[in-house]
Order: sequence, then C-alpha cells, then structure tokens
Amino acid sequence: MSTSERATIGIIGGSGLYQMEGLSDISEVSVETPFGPPSDNLILGTLEGERVAFLARHGRGHRLSPSELPFRANIYAMKLLGVERIISASAVGSLQEQYAPTHIVVPDQFFDRTRGRVSTFFGEGIVAHITFDHPVCGALGEAIALSGEEAGVTIHRGGTYLCMEGPAFSTLAESRLYRQWGMDVIGMTNLQEAKLAREAEICYSTMALVTDYDCWHPEHSSVTVEMILEYLHKNAVNAQEIVRRTVRRLSGTARECRCGNALRSAILTQRDLVPAATRSRLAAIIGKYVGQ
Repeated sequence: MSTSERATIGIIGGSGLYQMEGLSDISEVSVETPFGPPSDNLILGTLEGERVAFLARHGRGHRLSPSELPFRANIYAMKLLGVERIISASAVGSLQEQYAPTHIVVPDQFFDRTRGRVSTFFGEGIVAHITFDHPVCGALGEAIALSGEEAGVTIHRGGTYLCMEGPAFSTLAESRLYRQWGMDVIGMTNLQEAKLAREAEICYSTMALVTDYDCWHPEHSSVTVEMILEYLHKNAVNAQEIVRRTVRRLSGTARECRCGNALRSAILTQRDLVPAATRSRLAAIIGKYVGQ
C-alpha cells in the first residue's frame, strides 16, 4: 500500500462527515480485508495537516442495517491503512433528561444488548482475551470533549451507551428498564467497533449525537420527522467541527495510552501452534507478537 493510501486517524460515521471544509488531497480507496469488503470505499484526505480516513458506517446512501454491518472488515481496513486512532460519530436516543437533542455525549462505558454479532477477530486456532473494563480510550475521549467545548457544543463527559440489536427501536418497557439500570444513551453500532478496535490496538472513542429522547419520554410521540431532520443536520455540523478540532489537537502527538499494546498479554495460544492461515489472516494485528 502506497504512502498516499495511509492515514493516522480514522473517522467512522455518516457520509456527510467527509464533506467538510478544509479537507484536501482527497482520494477514494478500496481496501480488501480477510473479512470481506468494508461498508464502503474509504475516503482519504488531509485535514489540519494529518492524513485521515473516513468510512460511511452504513455505506453511502445508508444501505446497511446495524445488524448487517461488516464490523471486522471496517476496523481491519482502518488497521491496514495505518490508523492509530478512530473517532466515531453516531446518532443515539437519550435515556436521561439531561441529554437533550443536539447535545453530544462522550461515553466511557458500553452495555451490550445485541444478539449473535461477531465482535472479535480471534478464534480458528488463536485465543486472546483483551482487557475491556474501560472500553474506550480516555485520552482520545478527552480530546474530543475539549474540542466540543471549544466549538461551543454542549458536551457531556462519560456515561453508558447501551448497544441494542435493532433495527426496530425499543419498546416502552425496555426503555423504562434501561433508565432504571442507569443507562444514558441508546444506539445500535458502537459496541462492536470498540471491541474490535481494542483488539486491533487502535484508540477508539465516540461522539454520541443525541437526536431525540427514547420512547420513555412523555413528549416522545410529539417529535416530528421535520424535528428529527433538523437535529440530525445540526448534529452533523457540530460533528464536523469537533472532528476538525480534534484532528488539529492530536496532530503530531504520540499515543501515551495503553491501547497500542492491548494484545501484549492477551494472546494465550502457544505461538508455534497458531495455524498458518490464521497467522496470515490476522497479520496486521498479531504480526508483532506471533510473526508473519
């Protein structure tokens, strides 16, 4: 892969994120992975002096449902491009009154309510157990939060993102239960991204863009399509500005977190017993630990 097809920062979200002011040297690249194609071709560009890679999570035109997303291919493609940090942006519903539409939450915890989604690169002859008590990169999350505050956006640090299966939204009983559990926002995509990014030793944090209150809220039924679209547009504008400022803040800085060594003590399989096919398939992730 040529130098022009590499990036240090990845952004996963809607396709509107790479239509931002200040993005230059733009190219589109098709990345092949051992797990099939990612959701779409990646858009590479230079932003604030850094090479960045954008991926439309659901494909351009929003073609893929949350349960259909090729999570492994998406994260592996980022790894192949040299990405060390991933900034995620995703729409969420609010489970707490203080998180109002157009606010942004930078969660530091996840709760999994999905069913049967593949969320690991490992298996087929190699076993690894990553540490996931703190599932996002705190340093990256702080950079995002500071950038949001600078941009004048209402930012909430911390909180729990409940990841549900979808594609239908919650029942009223579920929504009320999640609030009793102390969940903060609800979405359908970020948990698998966070797990796979940790396995790939990539820093990961998300901007949870609140579009509305979940159905527990007494005014939920009065929300119109026009209101949702207005909030989505405002969230997209805010997300673009935060991404730009975060990339500027991170430009030229080395990682000092532990994300880049997440597999150091996680791989349990005796190295000479790792099958050659598995060793080859996961080379971008495990090569420095088990060889090519």
